[in-house]
Amino acid sequence: MSKPRIVVVGSINMDLTTSVPRFPAPGETLLGTAFATTPGGKGSNQAIAAAKAGGDVTFVGAVGDDGFATQLRSTLADAGVDTSLLRSVNGASGVAAITVDADAENSIIVVAGANASVTELTEHDLGAIASADILLCQLEIPLATVTAAARHARRNGTVVILNPSPVQDLPEELISSVDILIVNHTESTQLGSVTDRVPYLVTTLGAGGADLREREKTVHADSPAVTPVDTTGAGDAFTGAFAVEWVLDSDRALHFAAVAGALATTVNGAAVSSPTRSSIERHLPKRG
Repeated sequence: MSKPRIVVVGSINMDLTTSVPRFPAPGETLLGTAFATTPGGKGSNQAIAAAKAGGDVTFVGAVGDDGFATQLRSTLADAGVDTSLLRSVNGASGVAAITVDADAENSIIVVAGANASVTELTEHDLGAIASADILLCQLEIPLATVTAAARHARRNGTVVILNPSPVQDLPEELISSVDILIVNHTESTQLGSVTDRVPYLVTTLGAGGADLREREKTVHADSPAVTPVDTTGAGDAFTGAFAVEWVLDSDRALHFAAVAGALATTVNGAAVSSPTRSSIERHLPKRG
């Protein structure tokens, strides 16, 4: 099987997660119950998910020159992602400071750090995009860079998949370059009529599976029954797996991704939770 060539242009962060019995009041010092540093960022998560699902994946992004940079880079490389286009810049890597209370509610502060430096694409970046089967983007790096990447992909016949998170106003040039938009139900509502303007719309529904709309036709994939322990990164696992399978077998891409997303909820963490291709295939429903 020839591996689908996937280029991810996106973010990479270190997630700093503190568990607390309750959120502190302003000015209050509170004792936490646990702390963890975990590589994350939607771009990195989706790149790792795509590599584990069988893709030949290249990541375009940036880390800083701090203590997190080495771990972030090695996490991608250990998953089989090509990091030759991952830049190192002066300053801090991106971080997400996450606080989780006893009811599993969370508050998150994201500091873009090195991600904000991805303001232009090099000739090597553009060459990788032009030769890829799929360009996969999110919105945790500058919007102008995402737009430039999508425009270049469209000009060179590379399929553009956009996961427009966090939701923001999308320029016309980006909308017209997107082939497949992947959103959850909340994001679909926030984007409104934009979702009607792309050839394919994928809407993830959590435990309810996912829908794929092409023009007037909508197909549905159920999510397999699992016992979830952590839903962090499940959407990224879905998206990375979908990108790979869209190249190999578009008819089963939705089912393949729904299984990947469900399996990701059975493991703690984000990037580390995405399942391997063999694991996904074992849980796929039999074709009639």
